[in-house]
Amino acid sequence: MSFVIPRPTSTTFSLLTVCTGNICRSPLAELYLRRGLSSLDDVTVSSAGTMAVDDDVMPDQARALARSFDLEPDEHRARFLFERDVRDADLVIALAREHRRAVVSMHPRASRYTFTLREAARLARDVTDAQLADALPSDASATADRLRATVALLASRRGSVEAPDDPLDDDVVDPYRRSDETFAESGRQLVPAADVLVDLLTRAAALDGGGR
Repeated sequence: MSFVIPRPTSTTFSLLTVCTGNICRSPLAELYLRRGLSSLDDVTVSSAGTMAVDDDVMPDQARALARSFDLEPDEHRARFLFERDVRDADLVIALAREHRRAVVSMHPRASRYTFTLREAARLARDVTDAQLADALPSDASATADRLRATVALLASRRGSVEAPDDPLDDDVVDPYRRSDETFAESGRQLVPAADVLVDLLTRAAALDGGGR
């Protein structure tokens, strides 16, 4: 079975991470996902915030958390989220449900390709290579096309994959101006979910179109 790819054809797959200030959660997700997907051709990863102040830097605790995962945070500068950022993305990864709501309110079509990070991981966790191959159009020769088809597959699994008992389990906790332990907990929630997403996208990129 093939899934309709809801994004315009492009040679580049654009992944956007979104939180509130773009100085804690979304930049960590951006840096971590960019590294994890660095082997894939024509994939860009960026981030923005729904209430970001342009050019803000990551606070010390957020930079320390990023460095604990061997990431380099010093060059990051916050960026305010605009509708065009959402419109031009192929996959939007929100760090909490409030950010997903803001993204979809800004650009309703984005409901098809916007997930919280932990929601995306929940939907992706049990996807097999056979399911991925079945989701790819026969002419999906480019990495971007394969990844767009994978996003459509994830969206199709909403409603069939059991939701968490507590909706908060689809969010990454906001550590801003909180304790070091809250920052650590934010990382413990974010990184395993990002690993699941990286694994799914990497496997999809390696498949031939339509499993052929």
